[in-house]
Amino acid sequence: MAINAVIGAQWGDEGKGKIIDILSSDADVVVRAQGGNNAGHTITRGEEIYKFRLMPSGILCKDTLCLIGNGVVLDPRYLLKEIKYLEKRGIDCGNLRIDPRAHVIMPWHIEIDTLAEALRGDNKIGTTRRGIGPCYMDKADRSGIRIYDLIHPDLCRQKTLRSGIAKNRMISRYYEGEELNLRAIADEYIEYGKELKKYVADISVLIYDAVKDEKNILFEGAQGSLLDIDTGTYPYVTSSSTVAGGFSTGGGIGPVLFENVVGVAKAYTTRVGEGPFPTEFSNEIAEILCKRGCETGIAGRSCRVGWFDSVIVRHAVRVNGLTSLAFNKLDTFRDIGRIKVCTAYRKPDGTIMNNFPPALEELDGCTPVYTEFEGFYEDITGCESYDALPSACKNYIESLEELCGCRISMVGVGPERRQTLMR
Repeated sequence: MAINAVIGAQWGDEGKGKIIDILSSDADVVVRAQGGNNAGHTITRGEEIYKFRLMPSGILCKDTLCLIGNGVVLDPRYLLKEIKYLEKRGIDCGNLRIDPRAHVIMPWHIEIDTLAEALRGDNKIGTTRRGIGPCYMDKADRSGIRIYDLIHPDLCRQKTLRSGIAKNRMISRYYEGEELNLRAIADEYIEYGKELKKYVADISVLIYDAVKDEKNILFEGAQGSLLDIDTGTYPYVTSSSTVAGGFSTGGGIGPVLFENVVGVAKAYTTRVGEGPFPTEFSNEIAEILCKRGCETGIAGRSCRVGWFDSVIVRHAVRVNGLTSLAFNKLDTFRDIGRIKVCTAYRKPDGTIMNNFPPALEELDGCTPVYTEFEGFYEDITGCESYDALPSACKNYIESLEELCGCRISMVGVGPERRQTLMR
């Protein structure tokens, strides 16, 4: 059985949680393979709302094996908090497994993240200050602490003290901050390791065995394609690979096993944090979309709002090899009048740019080229099929398919699972 994947096709907060929840219903295995607790998914089931930061969304399905891969950076405090939050709500977390190769976010990562962002001043990146970037830095530097170390007390103490000495020097001498109590940290994290040890297993083996047993496997993406460390809007990106290629390395499995990659986008564009945003606008319509779409990221940061940008979605289609798109929040456009879609960018010299540039400097002075579509005034939240949508909605969807170069297989007309129309 091949592997399916869901990934964000914009800057994140596209509503991936709902699409993952729908697809995970048929999944035997759900895998989280990158990022940390700087991202997450919101899932609505009737009156119940669940917010996940590290836990794979498949945990809501009691027989689904939920895996956290080696590409994730894991804050054990947050994960244990999330486990307790779910257990308190009657969700059994016994099917969770964590790869021993996953790197651990330590207190000095959070401290350095906070101090570094403050030092950048007006050039800040807009991080969540949860230690994600510094943890990935240590991973690349080959000086990180992994889950394997965490669950072996002697190794945990040894590596905490060794790595912590160097980090304390950085904190005190470069950032002029206060040094951390390394012995107390070692004691604290050894206890976390004891609590998490029962969940640790080789995720690469579990996924491969599931493939051989012809199980249904779903990889869930965090953040969005435009935040990818390599192909995103660098330097205003996250520190992990958020595109489809990252699923393979972050899960310890070969790329040829992936069959379907579903990109998730919404009827307009949002982003949190700093960085370029060509279609951003601020007016009454932006306020309406923000309110109707409940546009606050799971990390609690307010979203910036803009019109749908087909340039960035075409970019996501290409870099991920998307096989289809899931399109969310169409219902938010009711009664707003004509709808704009960015089809290209115009440079100051009049040149038209159809593809998203590799360097942000090329966006300087660029303005969006818009095509306008007829709006709609009907309440579509109760539509039970794609054919039941007003003609203006169907024209919008089918035009976006052509502009983005990818089939739209699912259309969201509300936050709940049942409000997702299959095509």
